[in-house]
Amino acid sequence: MQRSQRTLFAGLLATGLLSADLQAAQPDMTIDAKVRQEVISNTIKYLGDNYVFPDMANKLVQDLKARQQRGEYDKLTSATEFAKQLTADMQALSRDKHLNARYRHEPIADDRTTASESAEELARYARQARALNYGFSKIERLPGNVGYLKLDGFEDPSVGGATATAAMNLLANSEALIVDLRENGGGSPEMVQWITSYLFGTTPVHLNDLYYRPQNETTQYWTHAHVPGARMADTPVYVLTAKRTFSAAEEFSYNLKNLKRATLVGETTGGGAHPGDRYRAHAHFSVFVPTGRAINPISKTNWEGTGVVPDVAVPAAEALATAHKLALEKLAKDGRDEPARKMAAMALSKPAN
Repeated sequence: MQRSQRTLFAGLLATGLLSADLQAAQPDMTIDAKVRQEVISNTIKYLGDNYVFPDMANKLVQDLKARQQRGEYDKLTSATEFAKQLTADMQALSRDKHLNARYRHEPIADDRTTASESAEELARYARQARALNYGFSKIERLPGNVGYLKLDGFEDPSVGGATATAAMNLLANSEALIVDLRENGGGSPEMVQWITSYLFGTTPVHLNDLYYRPQNETTQYWTHAHVPGARMADTPVYVLTAKRTFSAAEEFSYNLKNLKRATLVGETTGGGAHPGDRYRAHAHFSVFVPTGRAINPISKTNWEGTGVVPDVAVPAAEALATAHKLALEKLAKDGRDEPARKMAAMALSKPAN
């Protein structure tokens, strides 16, 4: 399935790093019954045709029709409030945090979905994504030569790949690696695949499958046999999670946990495992419909509705210090050589900042 240009910016849009700025700045709009009718009718169509679970799709359709007949939306004249209420109603029934309606003041092109953004919008997204370094927020060498990567979004490799490669190569000499996903709201499964490939050897490893209802197709994701630069196949890995960790960030965590490749430290994640597409419901409204679901090759299920449970449960604010201490303790005992063990022991003996 060909990827749209807009999808390339899904990672930072999913986290809110871009969308918060764009949404907050736009003015509200007064809407009438005709607009509400069009939005609901199109939402019903997209749900019925595309929502990943047909049975739930039918329940959502019937629920929206019943609400409309009862006049529950008749007094909503604010575009912003209408989108919020529609989202709340759909999520209340489905428990699917990806399913949502969104208002946008700037008109959406009349092409069925919002995939075809204007050239101006794409340029703005590109500028902001670049300004945010494609989600690569911080890279640091912690005491004991423990690498630290704060990653706030999984941008598509076609735009963020070079930055990802540079980051992983900069961290390659670390004795242990901490990946901080506590503020990561998701993004591209291809970037999950790309970064994870640095954590395994050259033999491809099966990470995850994504099944899509509209195409009735399943896409498999394996680590790449080749990545530019050095791998970290034997480096201990710790992943920091929080309640806000969501979607593709949960996939990264869930994949590594099931493969026993990382220790997860922090809080149980948000619980969203359904990728999808954003459809045009009106000139100023769109609806994100989850069209697929993750299927882990080991557990044969996913983290939808449950989240990913950490191996070491601590409040998110304590996750970094906890993971760093765990890494140092492991390195002091099982470091790859005597200098690494001594360095870790020395770091452990110093009081925490």
